[in-house]
Amino acid sequence: MSDGPRVLVVEDEPAQREVLAYNLEAEGFSVERAESGDDALLLIDEACPDIIVLDWMLPGVSGIEVCRQLKMRPDTRSVPIIMLSARSEEVDKVRGLETGADDYVAKPYSMIELMARVRTQLRRTRPATVGQQLEYEDILLDAETHRVSRDGHGLKLGPTEFRLLATFMEKPGRVWSREQLLDRVWGRDIYVDTRTVDVHIGRLRKALCQHGGDDPVRTVRGAGYALG
Repeated sequence: MSDGPRVLVVEDEPAQREVLAYNLEAEGFSVERAESGDDALLLIDEACPDIIVLDWMLPGVSGIEVCRQLKMRPDTRSVPIIMLSARSEEVDKVRGLETGADDYVAKPYSMIELMARVRTQLRRTRPATVGQQLEYEDILLDAETHRVSRDGHGLKLGPTEFRLLATFMEKPGRVWSREQLLDRVWGRDIYVDTRTVDVHIGRLRKALCQHGGDDPVRTVRGAGYALG
């Protein structure tokens, strides 16, 4: 499985589901599949994806209802949802967007266009995953070249510390629990002790302060860590 951004494809038609998954994986995404709204909600409870491609017409819980539930929950509200539907009427599009969908694509759709829309949504919510530059105070992270500098000094970071910093810089001020950081940085399929997070946070702090400056990583007692 790729370690790229995680996409949940929710589509009850097997052929369409596999074509979508194949194209997303070819673009470097890590793909999970669900064939019903109920399956999707279960998978999301286990581990939140970075983006959801969601069919409107599903057996059981409809795509619209899945979207409505996710946008009401604080833990999933900010996950972008691209709604797919054979219903191309303007009123349906408006209903989909009003329910909270971030984008709406009518079937049949161009796969190239859909991939572009997926990247557009990720650029907004997880810019580091699509090669954007991130900036926080005097820290600059270039996701494409994997370079980090602080106050003009290049910093040496290991790959795990780089992913930790990118996660923090995408949402400065947000408090991340150790479990959330494990899921985001290491991946849900890998078993790592939560104390490992503390070790890598220590390494990140050391790297960020190697040329001086205050430690920008804040420990929130009983909750986790935050940048700033």
